[in-house]
Amino acid sequence: MASSPGAPRAPAVQAPPPPEARTSERGSDSRAGHLSFCTKVCYGIGGIPNQVASSATAFYLQLFLLDVAQIPAAQVSLVLFGGKVSGAAADPVAGFFINRSRRTGSGRLMPWVLGCTPFITTAYFLLWFLPPFTSLRGLWYTTFYSLFQALATFFQVPYAALTMLLTPCPRERDSATAYRMTMEMAGTLIGAAVHGLIVSGAHGPHRCEDAALPGPVAVSPDATRLYSIASAVVAVTYPVCSSLLCLGVKERPGSSVPASGPGPSFLAGLVLTVRHPPYLKLVISFLFISAAIQVEQSYLVLFCTHASRLHDHVQGVVLTILVSAVLSTPLWEWVLQRFGKKTSAFGICVMVPFAILLAAVPTAPVAYVVAFVSGMSISVSLLLPWSMLPEVVDDFQLQHQHGPGLETIFYSSYVFFSKLSGAGALGISTLSLGFAGYEAGACKQAEQVVVTLKVLIGAVPTCMILTGLCILMVSPTPKVPSQNSRRLSLQRRTSYTLA
Repeated sequence: MASSPGAPRAPAVQAPPPPEARTSERGSDSRAGHLSFCTKVCYGIGGIPNQVASSATAFYLQLFLLDVAQIPAAQVSLVLFGGKVSGAAADPVAGFFINRSRRTGSGRLMPWVLGCTPFITTAYFLLWFLPPFTSLRGLWYTTFYSLFQALATFFQVPYAALTMLLTPCPRERDSATAYRMTMEMAGTLIGAAVHGLIVSGAHGPHRCEDAALPGPVAVSPDATRLYSIASAVVAVTYPVCSSLLCLGVKERPGSSVPASGPGPSFLAGLVLTVRHPPYLKLVISFLFISAAIQVEQSYLVLFCTHASRLHDHVQGVVLTILVSAVLSTPLWEWVLQRFGKKTSAFGICVMVPFAILLAAVPTAPVAYVVAFVSGMSISVSLLLPWSMLPEVVDDFQLQHQHGPGLETIFYSSYVFFSKLSGAGALGISTLSLGFAGYEAGACKQAEQVVVTLKVLIGAVPTCMILTGLCILMVSPTPKVPSQNSRRLSLQRRTSYTLA
C-alpha cells in the first residue's frame, strides 16, 4: 500500500528479488564456479600416479620379491603385511593432520600433495631396487614398502579432498570427480601394461634353460635392470603429474570454510559408527570380499608362472582383467540403478566357478575367460561399497544428531579396515607358501607349492566371497537416501584402485 505524501517515510526495506533476478544470480554463481576443461583434465591427471604404482605392485611385487630378490616366503609375508598395515594406519593419521593444517599461498591441500611427491618417488624406486647385501633384504623391502604405502595415503587423501575446494558448484564437482575416476582407471591400465611389458623378459622360461642343477637360479643382471627401468618409469609419473596438477588446478579460498558446530573426536565417532548395524555388517562383508579379490590378484601371476605353462600369457591375462574391469563399470552402474545393490552383489560370485575351473584346467583359453570374468567381478566389488556407504551414512544421520565429521569417519574407517583385511589375507597366504616349501628363485617348485597356489586362486577366494555375500544378504537395508545424497554419492567415492 502506498503512503500519503505528508506521512513520515518508513525505513526502506529491501524487497526480495523477483524470480528472474534469482535465476540470474544462480546463473552467475554457476558461471563463477565453472571449471574449464583444462582444469578438470589436470585434476584428473593428479590421480594417475598412485593408480599406476598400485597396479604394478598389486600384480608384480610378490613375484619380484620371491623370484628376483629371492626372499624367503615367510619374509615376503612380513613385507606385504607390514606395508598394508602401514598404509591402513596412515589413513586416520593423514586425516588428522591434514584437517588441522593451515592455508598457505598455494592452498591448504596442495602443499601436502607436492610435499609428498619427492619422497614417494624415491620410496617407490627403492622398493624395486636390488641392494648388494642379501641378509637384510627383508628389512630393506619392509621399510620401503611401508614408506610407500604410508606416503601414498598422504598423497591420496588431500588429492581426493581437493574436489571440495575446486568450486562451490556441485555439478562441476561431480564433473571433476568423473574426470578423476576416468584418469585413475586409465592409470590402473597403464601401470600393469607398462610395468608388465618392461619386466616380461625377466620371467620367461628361457631363464631356466641353462640351469643344470635344481634349486635357485642366480639372479640375472637383466632382471634387475628391467625392474629398475620399470620402477623408474612408474616413479617419474609422480613429479610429472603433480606438476601438471599444481599448474592447472587452484584451490578456492572461499570453499574451505569448515562446517559449524563441534564434531566428536575420531575415537568417539568410530565407536558410534561401528555400533551402527548396517555399517558394521557392510564392513564385515566387504572385508571378506576385498581380501578375496586381493588374494586372487596377487597369486594369479605366481600361478601362471609356477603352477601352469602360461609364462607367455601373464601380460595378456593381467591386461584382460583390467580392461574387463574398466569396460564393465558402466554396465554395473546401470545394473545397480535397475535391479538394486543387493541383487547386483551376486555379480561378485560370477568369478567363483571360473576360478575353480582355472585351478583344475590351467590352459590359455581358460585363463583368458577367467581373466575376463574376474575383471567384471572386481569391477562390481569395487563399485558396490562406495555406492552403499552413502545410504548407510544417511541412515545413521536420520537416527542420530551429531556435529560434523562423522561422514569422514565412516569413509576413513572403512578404508582402514579394508586395508587391514588385505594385509592379513596376503600375509597369511604368503606364509602358507613358505610352509608348502616354496623355494625362492627356483625354476621348478615342489608339488605341494603347486597345490597351494591352486588353492589360493580357487578355494580361498571362493570361501571368502561366499562368506561375505552371506553376511551382506542378511544385513538390514538402510532407508533410501535423499536426492541430495544421491547427487553427492559420486563425490564420496574413493578411487577404484585394484591394489
